Amino acid sequence: MNKFFLILSFFAVIFFACYDKQAQENSRKTVSVMIYSEYINPDLLKDFEKKTGYTVNLELYEAQEEMIVKLQTAGSKKYDVIIASDVVIQQMIQADLVAPIDTSKISNRVNVAPQFLGQSYDPTNAYSLPYLWGTTGILFRGEKIHPDSASYSMLFDAKNTQGKFSLLNESRSMLSMALQAIGYDANSVKQEEINKAVDYILQAKKDPHFAGFDGSVAGKNKVLSGENWAAIVFNGEAQAAIDKDPSLQFVIPKEGSFMWVDAMLLSSQASNVEGAYAFMNYILNAVVGARLAKYINYATPNKASLDVIDDDFKDNRVINPNKQEIKRMKLLTDLGESTKFYDEAWIIVKTR
Repeated sequence: MNKFFLILSFFAVIFFACYDKQAQENSRKTVSVMIYSEYINPDLLKDFEKKTGYTVNLELYEAQEEMIVKLQTAGSKKYDVIIASDVVIQQMIQADLVAPIDTSKISNRVNVAPQFLGQSYDPTNAYSLPYLWGTTGILFRGEKIHPDSASYSMLFDAKNTQGKFSLLNESRSMLSMALQAIGYDANSVKQEEINKAVDYILQAKKDPHFAGFDGSVAGKNKVLSGENWAAIVFNGEAQAAIDKDPSLQFVIPKEGSFMWVDAMLLSSQASNVEGAYAFMNYILNAVVGARLAKYINYATPNKASLDVIDDDFKDNRVINPNKQEIKRMKLLTDLGESTKFYDEAWIIVKTR
């Protein structure tokens, strides 16, 4: 009997050793990418897999807060590449969720336009490579208005709302827009100003037309379907809706908004670092960057892609805002310890 258990134990050890080896092999063949939903061209994934031999596994999220929680609770070695907005990159670095990138492994890094280097979210360019960039504004249906005359009051003043509307379900984004709407800095760290931004959003919540907080994709879909009249969304979602219904409009309010950069980051727990670098390098290829931008309807940070993209795309004001619009937009910066003011403010916004 003892011999039987000894033999059984021997084969169990062999089995689990082989199983672990196979799991490691599969891990090396798969690149796991955490990314916003509807944020990559499926044809590019197939092309990448064909050219590199890697399989891509996508983990989708809708809001920055959701992504951070997933990373913190996922355990080790679940993700390789993380695509995240500039505003949370410093937080991710400080929390050891991401690792420095060996840029010598990414030859296409030379295609990154200079204005996307040395930014406050990654001043030494050690942790991130830009994916796409864009803006946030209001998508709505109704009478045409001049893009430079639109105001946040169309949503935040009950006298002006013309139907059901949703606000963006991202704490920093929504609070920063509210700050700008009432004349403050989008990166304010003053408690009294943040409190006024909270009051401004709570005022909108009292409007019978207020239909809740949505991710950008859900907000876009509800306006497109006619369920809602308006929503705060990212410009790429807005363009996708306008492509299907040209009567829809997207505006950057005259009080201001913000630009954002979504970047590719290497997970500190990556099990396939070489695969992660291969994915990043592929995205930064000139033709791939152009195809990505045109499919997703966001502007590209890839200077080489601009030589490939057609003029109609580059001249599209929804996707590529003009100089006047850019002047009234800001990049959101890391708030350090003041982030707690926004966290506390958002709890009030969502619970009252």
